[in-house]
Amino acid sequence: MAKKVKSARTAAVASTRGGAFKARIALAALKGDKTLGELASQFGMHATQISTWKQRLLEGAADLFEDRRRKQRAAENNQEELFEQIGRLKMEVEWLKKNLPSSVDALRALVEPQHDELSLRRQCELLGLARGSWYCEPAGETAANLKLMRRIDELYLQRPYFGTRRMADELDVNRKRVQRLMRLMNLEAIYPKPKTTIRNPDHKIYPYLLRNVAVIRPNQVWSTDITYYSGNE
Repeated sequence: MAKKVKSARTAAVASTRGGAFKARIALAALKGDKTLGELASQFGMHATQISTWKQRLLEGAADLFEDRRRKQRAAENNQEELFEQIGRLKMEVEWLKKNLPSSVDALRALVEPQHDELSLRRQCELLGLARGSWYCEPAGETAANLKLMRRIDELYLQRPYFGTRRMADELDVNRKRVQRLMRLMNLEAIYPKPKTTIRNPDHKIYPYLLRNVAVIRPNQVWSTDITYYSGNE
């Protein structure tokens, strides 16, 4: 028990000594004029502690003869490289956040709860997702909405050209309700849209031969519609 107390007292004294005191003891041990036991008795330190300081002196002696300017330039270069990496990573994170999906369900699918290094809180911060949105389970559709969705599907198969207005009139329900359910079912009315006919840029354009031609007698001009004419017939 007394040895443990003495060792703890020696360690406490060593921790309060300055670097000059430690260097003087390490140099004395390095000279080899006295044994570690003699040095321990002289300075009131433990022999193991003196041996540790001697080893540290030998390991750090090479640094004393290195060029300080070269070390400073190397440190500055490393610092600039680190700043550049930090700036690049910050720019990449901002770009990633702007291109993340806006849907909450899609963001929730990107979270990895079992990740070893990134906590759930940090993942939600990186994705711009509120933690409440992760923990909260969305409520499903009611039985009445499921029944209405089935009726919408049946009516859509019969009349795919029905939009939300005619679908709401047919089912006698609110149009906004029909809009939401059809959006959820990914249903859209089929109707002619602009630019349905886009010509091939490589196709030859034939001139209109009757432009500025005055038709003044019978049988002067003959024309026919060959849009649906099959060349094999």
